[in-house]
Amino acid sequence: MTDNGLMVDRFRGFLPVVIDVETGGFNCKTEALLELAAVLVEFDDDGLLRRGETFRYHVKPFEGANMDPASLAVNGIDPDHPLRPAIDERDALQRLFREVRKAVRERRCQRAILVGHNAHFDLGFVNEAIDRSAIKRNPFHPFSCFDTATMCGVAFGQTVLARAVIAAGFEWDEESAHSAAYDAEITADIFCEIVNRFRPVFDSTIPQVRQSGTSR
Repeated sequence: MTDNGLMVDRFRGFLPVVIDVETGGFNCKTEALLELAAVLVEFDDDGLLRRGETFRYHVKPFEGANMDPASLAVNGIDPDHPLRPAIDERDALQRLFREVRKAVRERRCQRAILVGHNAHFDLGFVNEAIDRSAIKRNPFHPFSCFDTATMCGVAFGQTVLARAVIAAGFEWDEESAHSAAYDAEITADIFCEIVNRFRPVFDSTIPQVRQSGTSR
């Protein structure tokens, strides 16, 4: 991994962390968080942003959680399967946050920022799980995020993830889709691709930003 302050400069002190959740429905307050995956990003020796390490957790539904059969049919999760290695929400979040805080320190950033496809969906479920678990040290910004659906609309004219992946020149694996780890990794690839394509724009504007004293 090569950094040399690139992450700090590129994202104003924030470390982008790609998150995908698989859930028991659409209501983050009442329906279960079932899978949580996170992908780190890093700069290579050529200064290009690349996908890094992936972390994935199977999560036990919180007590009283609703689970919509239609949502479970889409993601293929059986919450009660005896071989499903699920852990409590609090345990999953604490494990993930340890890795994120470590990455924030290593890249000399100040805080993490969530990247997701329709990011406020993922952010809502993460924030509600944080509240339920009474976790005080949240490494993520509580409401700001990078939404790759919007970014893909600008860059490729597509907002649906599968179509955006193909438009960007990647392969889409329908059988792997709706796994939190796969969706997070392909979203990370898309995010990195867009950031790299816009590098000339960033390189042309950053001297002006630094000169004005508003780089942070």
